[in-house]
Amino acid sequence: MFIDSKMEQTNRLFERALDTESLRRKVISNNIANVDVPHFKRSEVNFESELQRAILDRQEKENRLPALMNDDRHIPFFIPKDVDAVKPRIHLDYDTIYRNDGNNVDIEKEMVDAAKNNMRYNAYVTGLNQNYKMIKLAMRTA
Repeated sequence: MFIDSKMEQTNRLFERALDTESLRRKVISNNIANVDVPHFKRSEVNFESELQRAILDRQEKENRLPALMNDDRHIPFFIPKDVDAVKPRIHLDYDTIYRNDGNNVDIEKEMVDAAKNNMRYNAYVTGLNQNYKMIKLAMRTA
């Protein structure tokens, strides 16, 4: 009953978002720790845009034109991305240079990103706690 429910899907998304925010915190900490290292390139975590694409793909699946595939070698027009298959990716920023020594870490930006990360993490924990409270309430009344 609970396995395929919307609440369980929401819990899974909250858990994955928390994992992503933990990874993002490690990446931001690494950037801050290497702010004075010459030729260090900052990293960032990309997760939300891939997740949004997967969710939109799932919603728009019905509007897609189906491909007639008579042979196993035929390629479908559209392959939807599974929400559970979306993983956070660490992107290394080679394009920008912030200082003359080749380092591209801006400490102010990293501190702002760390504050945003902390707020998002707290919001996800609050949302997950609310879902668990709802489950507990439903189990109590059942």
